[in-house]
Amino acid sequence: MALQACHECGAQVSSEAKTCPKCGVTPKNKANMLSQALGAVFAVGIVWYYFGGGLEKQAAKNMSSIEAQVATDAVKQYNIAKASGAPMDVCVQASMVSAAYLQAKDDSNYAKWKQLEAADCSVAGISQ
Repeated sequence: MALQACHECGAQVSSEAKTCPKCGVTPKNKANMLSQALGAVFAVGIVWYYFGGGLEKQAAKNMSSIEAQVATDAVKQYNIAKASGAPMDVCVQASMVSAAYLQAKDDSNYAKWKQLEAADCSVAGISQ
């Protein structure tokens, strides 16, 4: 049971007392002040994350991953069409793959698939 000074009158008050015996004021609870300070720091951190660019960076990272997965899925669909589809289907799927790599900003694969698209569309009777 420690004594602390009353924040109103300065009298010594037990840390377990509910009110100051001299002035009747409820003493401030240091644990409560600590939890409020930690809560404020946490709130500032959350606000900084959302408005300081943390959310945008995470979204951009996720978007790149999604775009790469879309391109990979488009290649799988192209291979299915190539194995069992009509020449027109193969041309369309090659176009979808090149568009997926363009969206993913993958220049080398985009150029490769544009050439494949031109060749496949030529077989289907479509000039580019």
